Amino acid sequence: MRTWIASAQAGAGRKWHVIDANGQVLGRVATVAARLLQGKHKATYTTFIDTGDHVVIVNAAQVRLTGRKEDQKLYRYHSGYEGGLREERAGVLRKRIPARMVEEAVRGMLPKTKLGDAMYRKLKVYAGADHPHAAQQPQPIEVS
Repeated sequence: MRTWIASAQAGAGRKWHVIDANGQVLGRVATVAARLLQGKHKATYTTFIDTGDHVVIVNAAQVRLTGRKEDQKLYRYHSGYEGGLREERAGVLRKRIPARMVEEAVRGMLPKTKLGDAMYRKLKVYAGADHPHAAQQPQPIEVS
């Protein structure tokens, strides 16, 4: 008997999910989103094929950080030039680019491969409550 393996054309069965991050803890939102993007919630999950769904996260500006992370958590990026390392606190980043915090958290939970890049491209994050993906009829997901 042969073992069934998901094919690369499994994209036809992809669904769209929407997560409301208003008042939710950042890490909990990110873990739910990462699971959906990887497809671990499906019986057809395969480690080497992208079987995950699309995820839309709204209200990313109102995501909650626990403890003193608003003042202590650092986000680093590099310009590519010598001495070009830049750091900014989570509170400053929230004011400047609110969606970046959620994107970074989810990206850190995905594989660091080409497959992880493909999964990350299916993530859409919006600072406000509106998103342009209503035509895809995304299903709301509760974060516990």
